[in-house]
Amino acid sequence: MADDCIFCNIANKTIHSDIIYEDDKLLVVRDVLPRAPVHLLVITKAHIPSVNELTDADAGLAGAMLLLARDQAKKQGISDKGYRLIFNVGKDGGQTVQHLHLHLKGGKPLSEF
Repeated sequence: MADDCIFCNIANKTIHSDIIYEDDKLLVVRDVLPRAPVHLLVITKAHIPSVNELTDADAGLAGAMLLLARDQAKKQGISDKGYRLIFNVGKDGGQTVQHLHLHLKGGKPLSEF
């Protein structure tokens, strides 16, 4: 864990967040600046800066993030109409927090990029 990382601080409960799911490796929180009616973040508890730092040994973790996002879309009632999953990677990719996380957005028609 990195002391100055907001997601590490959420994971270790030193910063309050609306956690809607948690297990030993991942947690799901509501985005504090939602860009859709449903905007959740699937966050790793381990401090991994981005997709670029994933290793082959992290394949199970990456897969678990996708499956958890799928399950949360079902629980939020948006799976049938559709939703978007986004990994932002690096500055040009729009990554603002240097900690691996997956955006789950839905609940309305989403515009194309």
